[in-house]
Amino acid sequence: MDIQQILIKYWGYSGFRPMQEDIIRSVLAGQDTLALMTTGGGKSICFQVPAIAKEGICIVISPLIALMKDQVDRLKTLGINAFAIYSGMHQTEIELALNNATLGNAKFLYISPERLATPNFREVLRYMKVNLIAVDEAHCISEWGHDFRPEYRKIKAMLNEIEDNIPIVALTATAT
Repeated sequence: MDIQQILIKYWGYSGFRPMQEDIIRSVLAGQDTLALMTTGGGKSICFQVPAIAKEGICIVISPLIALMKDQVDRLKTLGINAFAIYSGMHQTEIELALNNATLGNAKFLYISPERLATPNFREVLRYMKVNLIAVDEAHCISEWGHDFRPEYRKIKAMLNEIEDNIPIVALTATAT
C-alpha cells in the first residue's frame, strides 16, 4: 500500500505535514534517520506509516509507560494491532505480547530501553521479523545527563547484536 493511501485509510488525512513525507521516504529507503520536529508536529506518523507500509513489526523504544499505553490504544482504535511491554505487567500479558510479535500478529511493539537491555528480550527479538526500530523521545540519550537512562546510549550496540541492517528512526521535539 502506498504511503498516501495509508495516511488516508488510517488517519483520514489527505496530505502530510511539513517534513513528514521526507522522513518517511528516508526510513523506507532503509536509512537511519533523525527527526527533530515541533511538539504536535506528527512525529508518530513518521514511523507508523513506513512500518505499516512494510512487512514485519516495528519495535518502538519509548521512555514513558503512559506514552506507550496512549499510542497502543490509539493504534488499536485505528484497527492496527499493537502491544506494549512495561514494568508492572503480569507475566502472561508479557508472553501474549511477545507471542503476537514473534508470530507476526502485531505491527508495533512498544518497549523501554531497559527492556531491550535484557538478554531474554534480545533473544526473543531474534525471532521477530523487525522492519523498523523507532526511538521515541530520543533526547533522553543525553538531555538529562548521560547517566539518566544509560540504556538509551546503548540501543545501537544492543541492536547490532541482533541485526545490523534494520533502519532506525530517532524522533524528538526536545533537543538542544
